[in-house]
Amino acid sequence: MATWIDFKALRAKLQFKNVLHHYRIETKVKGDRATALCPLPDHPERTDGSPRTASLSVNLTRNIFQCFGCKASGNALEFACRMEGFDPTDPQQFRTGAIKVADVFGINAGKSGNAASMPGGHDRPPAKPTQPAPPSTVKRSSVVNAPLDFQLKDFDPEHPYLRDRQVLPETIEQFGLGYCNRGMLKYRVAIPLHNPQGQLVGYAGRITKDSMITDECPKYLFPGDRERDGTLYEFRKSHLLYNAHRIKGPVDHLFVVEGFPATWWLWQSEYRATVGLMGANCSNEQAELIVNLVRPDGKIWLMPDGNDAGIQCAKSCLEKLSPHRFVRWARLHPHHQPTDLTETELAAVFE
Repeated sequence: MATWIDFKALRAKLQFKNVLHHYRIETKVKGDRATALCPLPDHPERTDGSPRTASLSVNLTRNIFQCFGCKASGNALEFACRMEGFDPTDPQQFRTGAIKVADVFGINAGKSGNAASMPGGHDRPPAKPTQPAPPSTVKRSSVVNAPLDFQLKDFDPEHPYLRDRQVLPETIEQFGLGYCNRGMLKYRVAIPLHNPQGQLVGYAGRITKDSMITDECPKYLFPGDRERDGTLYEFRKSHLLYNAHRIKGPVDHLFVVEGFPATWWLWQSEYRATVGLMGANCSNEQAELIVNLVRPDGKIWLMPDGNDAGIQCAKSCLEKLSPHRFVRWARLHPHHQPTDLTETELAAVFE
């Protein structure tokens, strides 16, 4: 029989303090907040020999976490899934991981089916049959990239960070950019983020002084997960393409870059059909959005940074996009970014 699990019940019963104890994570606790070195399997190792810092922050009351180093975030269940080697952003892996977590912590989360077919269930007596509601009638308790019901205001569009990077006033206005001097985005340039339908779903914040960048104060700050009225509101940038909602596709030529400044630079250089991945990997969701923005006989131009991360980005895109559309990698010098190229140089690359 198929295994069914009540994710809401599992999340409610799984306490972060027990998760931290089980995986032997040493923490410093102050009030309802615990900090620690990030133990997640995919947390990048330092290559410069400097000591690691406590980049993992856990809210023990709300049962959510965020790592300012690897940028992972979510709830206790998603954290435990990652610790067990499963990717919670992949529905199938998340389901398998949740079943494993329920067994590891001995939580009855409404599972039904043959116990022998469950992880660790071969040496357990059959569970007493239960009568859970069919999956189709179970209410979801989490929402991904929900539209915001508010907008941040009082940005400073004339901050030196934007001017020094030659971001033109019309570009600033087009993308709604501005320096924020209060709240979570204090000391950062606020960058509105939209879903493909054009609805505002969050803000990213770019720190204006690179000297302030640490594991606890990353270059870019993205929205964290939040809970309200029993519903968990999750932000997943891997489900979005920066600037995609402004492109009335399908188009003949689509330009794909890694980040925000490259998107602004190409846009103000008249390459208006430019989207940003907001990272060095192309997710399946982003790949689908990209393909749908390009005509079947159109062309996708990849222009990530010229460094190792940019090469990784290009390979990730080529793997997912080339089976569906013609893709050309506009490879840059190892020390160059798209913002280093003049309009003349861009035109030569995109010939």
